[in-house]
Amino acid sequence: MRTVRNIHQRIIPAPSDTVGALLDRLSAPDDPLFPTPVWPAMVLDRPLGVGAAGGHGRIRYRVGAYEPGRSVRFDTTAPALGEGYHRFDVEPLGPDRCRVVHTLELAMPARPLTAWVLGIRPVHDTMIEETFDNIERAALGSLPHPPTRRPLRARLFNRLVWARPTAVPVPPDARLLHGAFDRPDFTDAWRMPLAPGMDRDPHAWRHVLPFPVHGAADRELMLGKNASHLDFRSSVLVDDASVTLASAVRLHNTRGRLYFALARRVHPYLARRTLRRAHRRVAFTTPPAGQRNTPAPADH
Repeated sequence: MRTVRNIHQRIIPAPSDTVGALLDRLSAPDDPLFPTPVWPAMVLDRPLGVGAAGGHGRIRYRVGAYEPGRSVRFDTTAPALGEGYHRFDVEPLGPDRCRVVHTLELAMPARPLTAWVLGIRPVHDTMIEETFDNIERAALGSLPHPPTRRPLRARLFNRLVWARPTAVPVPPDARLLHGAFDRPDFTDAWRMPLAPGMDRDPHAWRHVLPFPVHGAADRELMLGKNASHLDFRSSVLVDDASVTLASAVRLHNTRGRLYFALARRVHPYLARRTLRRAHRRVAFTTPPAGQRNTPAPADH
């Protein structure tokens, strides 16, 4: 067993009360700090306070100590990495300056320690520095330096653990798709959850497939193509919690049936791959939490 201690700190040219008020919004629906949707959101079972339980991704913890506007400590509850805590502290340095410190201290067995060294530490370091970036965006109105650079290992880990689509029935709300063909010869649907901040406008998902638009509604965009052997439609349906890519095919003749007998073997893989790629692209183009969850200054 080895104890790992990892500390990040940054001096913020803003009053500690301003930064502390931002800290108090951790895990809230309008959390301006945690770097979602690129990284998993912090989700707790109740508002931030002692006893609130949850985590981010596979990391689980409970609030063990909380001083509003100054400090919060999260104690591990399902120690996938080890036993210990991580905490944020805001330290005043004067009327218009403060220091934000994040401390992680975990006692790790050999296997989690290896995972920490090889892949998890660069992800952790990146997430904390991006959280500090969001503090500056929210407290200062803009980021006074280039954003945190994501190292290669962090980007590779992000791609590896990114959520994957799951098979679902074609949703009843995919009305454009249901109305496309009277009796389709094939249908399927794949769904992914939407993280906080991700665009709920189906037009933001226009490039999930390289086909012309055949219809649009408030929550649905239908793409497709007609050919002599088959007609193909795909619906991108977005609701508050998820995005669904559903498809329907109508075959015209023997050539279409022969072609699709082969195509349907690779279609599920391609549908999952294209939806997952579009999902990640939308997440990476979402404005940072410190920008989107900070009210614009009032005009005077």
